[in-house]
Amino acid sequence: MKKYAPPLIMWLLFEGIAVTLWISLKNIFYLFNFSYIGTAIAVGLVLYTQKKKYARNVVQFAVGLYMLVYLGFLCHENMQIEGFWYYLFLGVFEAATIHYAVAKIFGPLVFGRGWCGYACWTAMVLDLLPFKTPSAQKRWGFIRYLTFSASLVFVGGLFLLKIPGIERIIWLSFIVGNILYYAVGIFLAYLCKDNRAFCKYVCPVAVFLKPMSYLALFRIRTDKDKCISCGKCQKVCPMHVDVTDNSRRRKNATECILCMKCVDACPTKACKL
Repeated sequence: MKKYAPPLIMWLLFEGIAVTLWISLKNIFYLFNFSYIGTAIAVGLVLYTQKKKYARNVVQFAVGLYMLVYLGFLCHENMQIEGFWYYLFLGVFEAATIHYAVAKIFGPLVFGRGWCGYACWTAMVLDLLPFKTPSAQKRWGFIRYLTFSASLVFVGGLFLLKIPGIERIIWLSFIVGNILYYAVGIFLAYLCKDNRAFCKYVCPVAVFLKPMSYLALFRIRTDKDKCISCGKCQKVCPMHVDVTDNSRRRKNATECILCMKCVDACPTKACKL
């Protein structure tokens, strides 16, 4: 039963968030929303314990499509970073502001960049591309700060200039933004021969995720007594994390997306969550 502890803990965590937001905001939508996400993650983790190779893909599509199609296209909520700035400037704690608070600002204190590995609707497509072994890392990480700043300036400018129809513009930016994300992500994947190139160098959300991920409760650790220094964990890691170093200051420590590829590749089972 010990192996089912992580799925249960994750489900209880999200259920706690669901009930808390439902009662405090008096909106039953949040009970459904976070219960669904927590259940999807828990099911994926159970599938992983049963050695199902498609476990993470199940979670990615269950959560990613829900947020992209239902919340995005059907409910007209911009869950991209522009939506976060929009609600933040309005002074409203709902929709994208709650999503970012839970998944990308405070949530990483518990599960690090688990969002990137299990729920991102951009990555759910990029992970299906053919480059299974990441290429050498490039020094392009500064681009994410440019895209982050551009999103802030874009939305801030709409408010400062009092552009009419801001709500519609933010909705249209959700459509255009997703098209650009997919296009750039796929282009970079083929250019760099790396499925996760977009996540490493361009994604603005990483600016929120990285600082909190440094303190994440759930982390991949290596049992030094079992490690034989074969290098397989580092070879398969899509984010170039030095998994053999248990320090929080290890190379690319805040890039870990908890994909568990290092755990699966380790021949001596030295890597574990």
